[in-house]
Amino acid sequence: MTKAAIHHITAALCAVALMSGCATHKPVQRLTPVKSKSAFTWDAVAEKTAKGPASIIVNITEQRAYFYKGDTLIGDTKCSSGKGGFDTPPGEYKVTQKDPKHESNLYGDFVNDEGEVTKRNVDISKQKPSDGETFIGAKMPFYMRFTGGYGLHAGIVPNHPASHGCVRLPRVMAEHFYKNAEVGTLITVQK
Repeated sequence: MTKAAIHHITAALCAVALMSGCATHKPVQRLTPVKSKSAFTWDAVAEKTAKGPASIIVNITEQRAYFYKGDTLIGDTKCSSGKGGFDTPPGEYKVTQKDPKHESNLYGDFVNDEGEVTKRNVDISKQKPSDGETFIGAKMPFYMRFTGGYGLHAGIVPNHPASHGCVRLPRVMAEHFYKNAEVGTLITVQK
């Protein structure tokens, strides 16, 4: 076989490999989604018409989350991932639990018998309530767990990493993501 024939066969095999890679395209390969200048966008028409499985990409560097159906970008939003020491772990995960009224069993407030907050933003693993105090877990509406104690949920989104590891979304977007994702939906967390 000549060098030219080997070159043509190699080129043909590379082309086939590239084309077959397109057929198994995964959301994790979408490293640069179309960026929106607004805090969030949601395409209600595409939500109803787009085909394919739902997937979510969280980009920690951009502090943005993207919702896809198949290859169609349905929504994008600002988000707030884990702050230093509580970093959101990069990786490829799946939604393992959904709870529209989830409350943290680790972070929250201490309240007295009258229901008044006596201490805010406590970590129950490091602080114990005094006599007469009760721990009330932080509310995490539209919670979607993706690994361990990490999940996406509605919360305060200050345009920088600020959570204890979860990915906070504006409430309206947390609700959109929640309604359109099922247990098993792919979530990719990128740096």
